[in-house]
Amino acid sequence: MRMTEVGLIPYAPLTAKQSNYIIRCRDSWLNVAEGGKRAGKNIINLIAYAMCLEVHPDKLHLVFGVSLGAAKMNVIDSNGFGLQWLFAGRCREGEYKNRDALYIQTKTGEKIVIIAGGGKANDAARIKGNSYGTVYGTEVNECHKSFVQEVFDRTISSSFRQLFFDLNPKPPSHWFYKDVLDHQDENKKRGENEGYNYEHFTLFDNLSIPNDRLKAVLVTYDKASLWYQADILGKRTAATGRIYTGYNSKDVVRTRDDVKDYKYIKFSIGVDIGGTDATVATLTGFTPKYKDVVLLDGYYHKQGKESGYTHDRYAKEIVVKIVEWGRTYPAFFACAHIFCESADKLFRQALSNELKRNGIYISVVPSYKKEGIVDRIRLTEILINQGRYKIIHHLKPWIEAIENATWDDKKKQEGEWVRTDDGSYPVDCLDSSEYAVQPFKPRLEV
Repeated sequence: MRMTEVGLIPYAPLTAKQSNYIIRCRDSWLNVAEGGKRAGKNIINLIAYAMCLEVHPDKLHLVFGVSLGAAKMNVIDSNGFGLQWLFAGRCREGEYKNRDALYIQTKTGEKIVIIAGGGKANDAARIKGNSYGTVYGTEVNECHKSFVQEVFDRTISSSFRQLFFDLNPKPPSHWFYKDVLDHQDENKKRGENEGYNYEHFTLFDNLSIPNDRLKAVLVTYDKASLWYQADILGKRTAATGRIYTGYNSKDVVRTRDDVKDYKYIKFSIGVDIGGTDATVATLTGFTPKYKDVVLLDGYYHKQGKESGYTHDRYAKEIVVKIVEWGRTYPAFFACAHIFCESADKLFRQALSNELKRNGIYISVVPSYKKEGIVDRIRLTEILINQGRYKIIHHLKPWIEAIENATWDDKKKQEGEWVRTDDGSYPVDCLDSSEYAVQPFKPRLEV
């Protein structure tokens, strides 16, 4: 038991996973604890961080959160397990050059731990001018990208560079994964990054929660929901601000065997042309009486400034898929339609020409946008809620897009309903599939 200002706190033993993570922290330059809520990530990381601070040769260090208050709450206090408690009797709060700080007496001398908020772009300016020996960032993926980048830069000259991050999951394409963790993962696979220490923790790793209480809590969650996947299992998916709140993988995602007996009265292809983003074509089938909408297959190419294709190449590759679909579905050419990005007339012409060269006479029609994007979104949402929207399981980017689509929070506060389009999920898959479905809205009777 331990006495704090809030009373007696019972200790719980560490698991082997938690202990091994802490041990690896001693020699690792980047330590990342990710996972679900109430998984003990913060406490485990703080124990490891305090151990490293105790013997680190440098004097100046940094801890941060999305705000100054969050940093103090999660790192300095942390419900009785923060730095001020781990170093109780040999630390004091104060200021360092007009910055909030914690002064700690350690085996290797006094340490000054600056406390900062990093949720805004201009917060990076508040940590410039210093070099830091170690850094602890709580909920690091909530912080601004420019701030986190500055954190990495400010530790380059450390005597022993060590960074500690804890985070709850975000959508798989969030910038922190793309710019930081994915790169570290790839280096580690090649054996080039032995100092990278990553561990995933969940509620089930937290032995301070008794089994009977854990079972009682889990009963209150729908285990197939994205909420459960994100908050309890700690998977990288959007659980808040989502657009398609009625989505459930067990009702939407289907195998080919699940739909092998489906008949289709209409096929529709929606094509979205990316500039420096993805180019996508989605094959959609409609069952008799337009009862169900099934995303059957697709073409997806993620380009960048250096890897984009010409219109002619995209046209050829999409037509290759169209030929394949014609062989797969006997009635395809008799009832297929193509709806292509209305803003790109040149590509529509290139696609029309390529179709004719292959003896395929399907008109390429501009995508229908008269009712606006919100109407397209609402149509998909209604179909999902009615259990009429299906996606074949191999269409991973399309599934990721449906699962992680969110409303732009800033725009929503201004009274506008705008879908987030910041590269955090493959939104082009949504545009493409919507182009295929929207023209048939009257027949879908929603």
